[in-house]
Amino acid sequence: MRKRKILLIVTSLIVGAILIAVGFTFEQARQEKQALSADLEYRTRLLAEGLKESIEPNYVGNSTVALQKIVEKFANRERLVGLAIYDTKGSVVASSAGVSGDILDKNPLVGTAMDSNKPASDFIQHDEKSLYVFVDPLHQDDRVVGAFLVVQNAGYIDVAIARIWENNLLRLATQIAILLLIAGLLVYWIIIRPLVRLVESVKAARMSGQSSPMLSQIKDHAFFKPLVGEISKMTKSLSDARFSASEEARMRLEKIDSPWTAERLREFTKAHLKERKIFLAFNREPYTHQRVKNEIKISSPAGGASTALEPIMEACGGLWFAHGSGNADKEFVDEHDKIEVPQEHPKYTLKRLWFTDDEVAGFHKGFCTEGLWPLCHIAHVRPIFRKSDWLMYRKVNGKYAKAILEEIKDVENPIILINDYHITLLPRMIKDARPDARIGLFLHIPWPSAESFSICPWRKEILDGMLGADVIGFNTQQFCNNLIDTVGKEIESLVDLERFAIKRNDHVSYIRCFPVSISFTNSQEVAKSAPNRKTLDRLSIKTPYLGLGVDRLDYIKGIPERFRGIEIFLDAHPEYREKFTFLQISSPHRQDIKMYQEYRDVVVKEAERINKKFSRNDWKPIVLELLQYSHEELSHLYKLAHVCVITSLHDSMNLVAKEYAAARNDEQGALVLSQFAGSSRDLRGAIVVNPYNAEEVAEAIFQGLAMSPTEQRRRMKKMRDTIKNYNIYRWAAEFIKSIIELG
Repeated sequence: MRKRKILLIVTSLIVGAILIAVGFTFEQARQEKQALSADLEYRTRLLAEGLKESIEPNYVGNSTVALQKIVEKFANRERLVGLAIYDTKGSVVASSAGVSGDILDKNPLVGTAMDSNKPASDFIQHDEKSLYVFVDPLHQDDRVVGAFLVVQNAGYIDVAIARIWENNLLRLATQIAILLLIAGLLVYWIIIRPLVRLVESVKAARMSGQSSPMLSQIKDHAFFKPLVGEISKMTKSLSDARFSASEEARMRLEKIDSPWTAERLREFTKAHLKERKIFLAFNREPYTHQRVKNEIKISSPAGGASTALEPIMEACGGLWFAHGSGNADKEFVDEHDKIEVPQEHPKYTLKRLWFTDDEVAGFHKGFCTEGLWPLCHIAHVRPIFRKSDWLMYRKVNGKYAKAILEEIKDVENPIILINDYHITLLPRMIKDARPDARIGLFLHIPWPSAESFSICPWRKEILDGMLGADVIGFNTQQFCNNLIDTVGKEIESLVDLERFAIKRNDHVSYIRCFPVSISFTNSQEVAKSAPNRKTLDRLSIKTPYLGLGVDRLDYIKGIPERFRGIEIFLDAHPEYREKFTFLQISSPHRQDIKMYQEYRDVVVKEAERINKKFSRNDWKPIVLELLQYSHEELSHLYKLAHVCVITSLHDSMNLVAKEYAAARNDEQGALVLSQFAGSSRDLRGAIVVNPYNAEEVAEAIFQGLAMSPTEQRRRMKKMRDTIKNYNIYRWAAEFIKSIIELG
């Protein structure tokens, strides 16, 4: 908007200058043409009068030969095109060679001059030439006996006029260039430069709560002085508020029952880490730069572990290591492959690691996605293990280790948080190189039984890699139990069931349960903005009841099972037909892998089959959106959905369930939740179902829609209180504290 206004001002100045210059040039050209034409007329008249003195005597004496000699004698002068003499009938008596027949024959000026007995003249265009024709009557004893024609070249007048326009336009272009330069300098020094400083000052105040020195540099600027004054006051108020919040958070540290917030976590890390940074490793980056049709789009993943880890890094700062997967990621990092994030308000550093296509194929698509993922999730998909994939998995873990060890080489007792199954070898690699490092490993996926995990050919290497961590965390106690059992059966170690610890090669790893959550605090209670129906209007969803499903397009999410439950629900309760619509949002996931492509086809065909069965008029029961929605868009849909259905076949936690409850500040709505999702152990107010039992899912949907507002409020309040009391900030504090207390 600012640039457009400046451009409008400059454009107006230029247009004004052009109009003035064009008007001035037009008047100058008119006056010049008038002066040159008058001069030509005057000189032609003088020439004609002089020639008449020689022509008239010979004309009276009928000396045609003499007349022709006179005409030819004077015809070769500078601008004189030619001469001609006419009798009283308008016939040519004599003429020079330069005058064409078109001008000589039946020239109207000849008759006009003889009839009026006065000279006649005119400017004409002939053969793309500008000519001046002058005719003067010939006399004998005051009687008109003929006419004398003079043709002059008037082209020099057009040349003079053209030169005026050319010179003035060149002068105008020079003036415009100088005007633009002066305007640009004035705008930069008077507006843009102080404004940039002002923006930087506001940004600094927003980030640190302290007044920036740049404010003092522009405080006397007349244009910005009132604004600078207000910003200074705002900065002081913000600083005071932050100090108060910091003090309050510090005082709450010892109060177990006080809510956890980002500020409290920040104070906690200050008190316990003693200004040490946190180093976090995860396969996915919190922000990606994608080039789409020559435009750069910055996106952050909605849902999943990134949703949980992002608030921790924003609160504590530090360095996040991740694979740079965006096609424009390399364009935005510095020489050390780092970038400060978030872009608008940087709070921590992201270090991007680069993998080759072969490494991504073997490490991520192969070993992680086709091997470990189905192995750890009981979704009846056969895991595939290849030695080439394992070698790439080990190589990529080595790249993470090299990058982290480089960053911590000068850091004493570094705190390293390693996340998920992609980098299970990393704890051992770091611990062997830096025994003083405090390492926490958290797996955001389930851990299978010992019998199931024995399928993996490299199970011993993975377990040994994990046991390089000081603390290993899971979302549920069952997963902790499974790991203890697996280690006891697979590798040589000492298992301590009382302390839930495993000792291997004189190093002890503690196995703990830390149910991961979201960044939901009491402060969000005041966020009572009305839900936006824009998405529903775009999708033409107008039914009074709305069901919602939000998942990655992954076979563990049980989407076809959910659709079959909806089918049975509409069969059993026909009164909800044309009154209930289920919106399923499934973000594309691993679509370059065959089994996920096949799963996508199954989901689409199942939705089409059910829609074909029930659709009436412009209503269909299932609206399937195969794209990723932003956090803001999902928040509005959470507030509008009467029932949210989660039918995971096996899920470590599923944060969508917690996001739905957190969004319902009206304490309405119902949550249908799979018993195989870890969140079902926390959210006691949900309607828990077996996703393999379609009839049970159908009945739960009906129960949620028919539930009284009072019962909805009771259940939703219970879930929201649980999330507030154990949010992501408390999760992080407990996880970090468990690592620190080992030393």
